[in-house]
Amino acid sequence: MSIPAGRLIVISENLNATRKVRATSARVVRENGKFGISYKDPDGTARVLDCTDIVPEDPRQQEAFMIPHIAQALRKKDFNYIAAAIRAQELAGAHVIDLCVDEMSPDPKERKQWLQWLVQSAQAVTPNALAIDSSDPATIEAGMQVYDSSRSRPAINCLSLESGRESLVELAQKRSTLLFANASGRSGLPQDAAERVRNLKECMVMMDRHNIPINDRFLDPLVFPAAAAQESGNHYLDAVKELRREYPQVHIFGGNSNVSFGMPQRSVLNHAFTLLSILAGCDTVMIDPVMNSPRPYEEFRFATDVLTAKDEYSMRYLDYCRGRQPVATRSTVKAP
Repeated sequence: MSIPAGRLIVISENLNATRKVRATSARVVRENGKFGISYKDPDGTARVLDCTDIVPEDPRQQEAFMIPHIAQALRKKDFNYIAAAIRAQELAGAHVIDLCVDEMSPDPKERKQWLQWLVQSAQAVTPNALAIDSSDPATIEAGMQVYDSSRSRPAINCLSLESGRESLVELAQKRSTLLFANASGRSGLPQDAAERVRNLKECMVMMDRHNIPINDRFLDPLVFPAAAAQESGNHYLDAVKELRREYPQVHIFGGNSNVSFGMPQRSVLNHAFTLLSILAGCDTVMIDPVMNSPRPYEEFRFATDVLTAKDEYSMRYLDYCRGRQPVATRSTVKAP
């Protein structure tokens, strides 16, 4: 699947070894002292991901335990579970599937092996673009070594001003990838909107030097938890507005769910912040599309462009309405 022109781009955040589900969830089955997560594979066959070996034996600990289900599927080399997770994200509207295995092991060699297995497995399932995501540039390079660009176009997540990551621009140019860049600085995370913009402008200069096409660039000003710093939401939104003014054609997005860490009813905050991000100028969202259907966000974006005189004669809105196809909703798509 190609990246849609003029539409809201959806990056799925859910193929990450950090993803967890409560041991008390309805998805978790308990039988004869064993724990597992029930799911259906892409053929519709009912299966169970065995999680017995990682769930605490103490019932009191089980109540609070969070099962790292993607990491467990990777450890078990459960291809069917990974395939079902990817397929659910696709059906819910994801255009890019982000892959990250950093939590699997502190050992660089093992991380590279995990990522290579996941890249090859994912490419056997989906024609969508896959984002190779890691805090370690060498791990990204390992993932790219096994990426078959004839099947789909890769994305690299991500470039920043941190030491050692400049090599990723050369890799992106060589392999003709989409390239994500975030606002991390040389000495740490950005403290305000101005620093976010300044850091990403430097990244844009690096991409200019390597002739990365503007439509292949995705800028992430970085979303921080509102509970930790009340003004962080404004810093992000102000940075988005400035970047959109400076670079009308570049893609802008952020990990919107980060904003609600440490807060109750996280989905309420996530939804509101995603809408605010789109108003500020984001044309891309990084979400779990199974839990948060992207359709309302796309409709909001088209509608606000009409209502704020950004869509001449409402042409884009009318084209969208004429060509809109039904998409799966939360009631019809089941995550594994």
